Amino acid sequence: MIGLDILYLIGGAFFAAMALLSGADRENPKRLGNGLFWGLLSVSFLLGSYLGDLINGLIVIALALLAGLGGMGHGRPATTTPEQRREGSARYGAKLFIPALVIPLVTLSGTFLFKGTVLFEPLTVNGHPIVDPKQATLVSLVLGILVGLTLAMIMIRPRPVVPLQEGRRLLDAVGWAALLPQTLAALGAVFAAAGVGQIIGQLAGSGISGGGPLVAVIAYTVGMAVFTVIMGNAFAAFPVMTAGIGLPLIVGKYGGDPAIMAAIGMLSGFCGTLMTPMAANFNLVPAVLLELKDRYGVIKAQIPTALLLLTGNTVLMYVFVY
Repeated sequence: MIGLDILYLIGGAFFAAMALLSGADRENPKRLGNGLFWGLLSVSFLLGSYLGDLINGLIVIALALLAGLGGMGHGRPATTTPEQRREGSARYGAKLFIPALVIPLVTLSGTFLFKGTVLFEPLTVNGHPIVDPKQATLVSLVLGILVGLTLAMIMIRPRPVVPLQEGRRLLDAVGWAALLPQTLAALGAVFAAAGVGQIIGQLAGSGISGGGPLVAVIAYTVGMAVFTVIMGNAFAAFPVMTAGIGLPLIVGKYGGDPAIMAAIGMLSGFCGTLMTPMAANFNLVPAVLLELKDRYGVIKAQIPTALLLLTGNTVLMYVFVY
């Protein structure tokens, strides 16, 4: 059965390639730092299950020190030139979107096939699922990426090393921030396990418990957005704010619908995603890819929309949750 173990192997192999290519890049004065950073991450992916908590913790500390002390720099990957890209764009036109569109198509199709629906059971071999149903979406996403990469290689026929060098070019541009989604999502689980949600609940209970249902809704939606700005990930903010305000006040005290609360609460958190550089994959990567002069230009353009959406989510929750 295909599960997370296979995905970790694929990810580890990719980061190992990034480490080797980075370490060999003599155009980067900090090539050893880049190589060590991605190499340590590769070790974590490939061997993390066998190393134990202490060694994994030391790897995380080493990654933080490399990033925090400026141990990483920008290389010059041997990839296609701007002229070659313009020529390829003119030659292939809209066909260039095919590999990219294949990824969500395969992800959605695979999720239905491997997880099953009310209409049919998941795909099995000898009565056993081909893919772990709990990881069907992640497996399908990685499968979609591999299929899209294969199509792109067939269409464009670049040198085999070009996709890896392009990946390294993007990672060099984003740097350590590429790990923010993964680390911040884990941070949310750590906060929840440490009881941060209970502390917030106690503070909220003493500060807004007498304010009524509307105040509870505002505290929850705005709190979701603010915590997402701080933590960079709505999934990380959700367990903290739901345990602290959503369940005890909106559901427990005022009898709100937990499904509506959770759905609109997540949308409120996503409003915070639009306003924070901590959500590097959404807000910093596009700026790098588009080569914007203002690194925070995407965030500045999104803030008015985010505030309007947050206001709308607050109104919707108050109208429907009770």
